[in-house]
Amino acid sequence: MTTPKIPRNPFGAVLCDLDNVIRFYDTSQLAELERAAGLEEGATAEVAYAPERDLPFLLGKITQQQWVESITLGLTGRVTEAQARELGTALAQAPFWADEAVVGLLRRVRAHMPLVLVTNATLELENDLTSLGLVDLADHVVSSARVGVAKPDRKIYEIAAEQAGVAMDRCLFVDDRLENVEAAVACGMIGVHYREPADLRESLSVLLDS
Repeated sequence: MTTPKIPRNPFGAVLCDLDNVIRFYDTSQLAELERAAGLEEGATAEVAYAPERDLPFLLGKITQQQWVESITLGLTGRVTEAQARELGTALAQAPFWADEAVVGLLRRVRAHMPLVLVTNATLELENDLTSLGLVDLADHVVSSARVGVAKPDRKIYEIAAEQAGVAMDRCLFVDDRLENVEAAVACGMIGVHYREPADLRESLSVLLDS
């Protein structure tokens, strides 16, 4: 009687995005403020996430308060300065929560192999992970604000793979933004475009169901 051959895992580490995969924001209060100010929903985010405002924040070059001030300047003229500052503050301080289904899957992953969070984040990230109770979720955290480079720059993928201690072509990379996944694939990684927990569960089935 022969022993069944166990399939070899195609990856040896999981690199996972944070926002819109693990962490989600409640922007309902911001939407109410936008309606009250006569703005369409999403107008504040459109201003805030313009590269000239967002990238310095994600690279750790400006503080959260400086980011809010830049949003205020971007909105002033469409609304009053006081309204603009209130909108910027509401975006910056929007409450957030973690998807427990995804957290549970990732905790199971870490029992088998290195798990690295790879996120375009701010200098607030460490405090945010503490408030979420996720300080111990991953083996390593690669934050754009700490390493000075953001996805989809190749360098951040190289840093993440080095932290994992695994070759690039043995890394499974998960992100909700397609351009970030495509950049990971261009580096030789296995890419997963995340839209819902089922996407992650399916990609990990070879590991978790074995």
